[in-house]
Amino acid sequence: MPLRPIVRTDGFLPIEDHGLIGDGATAALVGRDGSIPWLCLPDFDSRPFVAGLLDAERGGSFAVTPVGLQSSAQRYLPDTAVLVTDLQGPDGRLELTDCMTLRSGADLGEQVPAGRGELLRLARVVSGTVEVDVRLEPLDGVQVRQELGSWRMHWPAHPEMQLHLWCSHGIGVGRDGSIGGRVRLREGEQLVVTLQWSGQTLTRARSAPERLVEQTAAAWRDWAEHIDYEGPQRELVRRSALTLKLLDHASTGAVMAAATSSLPEEIGGVRNWDYRYTWVRDAAFTTYALRRIGMRAEADSFLAWTMRNVERDERTSILYTLDGRRPGAEWEDLTLSGYRGSGPVRWGNGAARQVQHDVYGELLDVAHQWVRAGGEVQEPLWRALGELTEHAVANWRTPDHGIWEIRDTGRPFTYSVALCHVAVDRAIGIAEALGLSYPRERWQAAASEIRATLLEEAWDPERGTFTEHLTPPGEGERGGLDGSLLTLPLRRILPADDPRMVATTDAVRRHLDAGDGLLYRYLHADSPDGLPGEEGAFLLCSFWLVDNLTGQGRLDEAHELYDSLCRRANELGLLAEEIDPSTGAFLGNFPQAFSHVGVITSGWNLARAEAARDGQDDR
Repeated sequence: MPLRPIVRTDGFLPIEDHGLIGDGATAALVGRDGSIPWLCLPDFDSRPFVAGLLDAERGGSFAVTPVGLQSSAQRYLPDTAVLVTDLQGPDGRLELTDCMTLRSGADLGEQVPAGRGELLRLARVVSGTVEVDVRLEPLDGVQVRQELGSWRMHWPAHPEMQLHLWCSHGIGVGRDGSIGGRVRLREGEQLVVTLQWSGQTLTRARSAPERLVEQTAAAWRDWAEHIDYEGPQRELVRRSALTLKLLDHASTGAVMAAATSSLPEEIGGVRNWDYRYTWVRDAAFTTYALRRIGMRAEADSFLAWTMRNVERDERTSILYTLDGRRPGAEWEDLTLSGYRGSGPVRWGNGAARQVQHDVYGELLDVAHQWVRAGGEVQEPLWRALGELTEHAVANWRTPDHGIWEIRDTGRPFTYSVALCHVAVDRAIGIAEALGLSYPRERWQAAASEIRATLLEEAWDPERGTFTEHLTPPGEGERGGLDGSLLTLPLRRILPADDPRMVATTDAVRRHLDAGDGLLYRYLHADSPDGLPGEEGAFLLCSFWLVDNLTGQGRLDEAHELYDSLCRRANELGLLAEEIDPSTGAFLGNFPQAFSHVGVITSGWNLARAEAARDGQDDR
């Protein structure tokens, strides 16, 4: 990978200039400048230990970088989450290898934490001479004391945690409370620094850091051998699978929506949300994608986690913390300025308390996948699923906040109504498959009514397209268009090649066009969401467009669009939630699970369709 100059704006690297490392419990972002500006301890959704990603001056970071850094590039060791950053200084080049170390013999396919609670940074000079600046500046002040050759830290946010920093070369404590120093290294010399929070000894990191890196890489490679995919963009699909695994909470099976909080959907805007949670709707899309490429253990763990939440949760939530609880109240952190001044920084997520009727269908769809995979539905779970189905039957006409979680007056969104149909349809399917008792005539009548009403009241005959919400005849203006309309075939409401869906696909493509194959979720002028400002193009909507084109047999168009979207990944194969159409820069939280789900699912659908076409041509 060619080295590129380091460019900062407002003191920040671009979002796309970061890589992700992790161990199934937490994750860190590693910048192309050798800094780690984001690390939550001990879990993904814990308070950040460093958060320079959200405030370059006060957020803190963990840096290993050449003094006078000029250019750099990043790469993963193939089929691993071991990240290598090549850093060019004025007089030499440094190779920095980062990973969260894994236990010897760790099996990443098991629902057992494989991590050692340790972040290892191994720096080696590959040419010339490099003066390396090593510096750890936590977000919150820590009390530091030297202990057995390492630095022990007391962190007020987690006073019970045993935090140790060890460096192979001499560093000290600065007046500002940071731990660090500068070390001059010649070609062939190396520096090792490790941060540990598990309370274990630092012996192996000190004596055999290279073996720890190789042990960790071997565990990732063993896991990646199970990825089953030979379609278009093979390497990016494999990297997307690895990225989803990095967002997978090993001990529970939950998959985070993204690794970060409060990265803005508009620079300087207020659309900044905490995505370190698991949305129920993500479960259905993610498990579908994982199962397509052979990741059955992860899909089953995620399904089981979701079913446990359904069974015990009297009032179904839209999203959950990684341990299956409801997130705390959303609040604004006024001590941090936000990425490039894009405040407020938020912790928690207020969407957890919204009304979103699609949750019934999302959960029943997950349950349906669970049954198809051989999962059992005992009486308590069936009772809970039956209650969800009854909620869908009772509430499908009631306005809600929708898939896009608007912070405005609710509407009877087409996607929400469609998912209420999905809820009843999948409940019937589960009952029939397992011989369970259910009110057959009433549920079947409800499913038919919901679908018929949706196809009539969401359809605008003048524009020849479905619209974002239901409008009964003679009752007000038709709604605008939104990207979730493209999911109607994916949720089996009607086929992609149905003439109404073909027309809707083309209408959405025209109306929400952001240029070069990108789509907005919706236009705020047509679909008010209660928030000021704008946002970028939403990547998953474009992948849904690929799926519709594929389902309509427009394979050349689909392939061309799919390749153009995949080219938007950064040099590491990572994608954010949104793209700034004017610059191509990443926006929103990063890396975004939904975007990588799109890479996998659209690639798999396209590969299958192209294989079928080629087989037909051969005959």
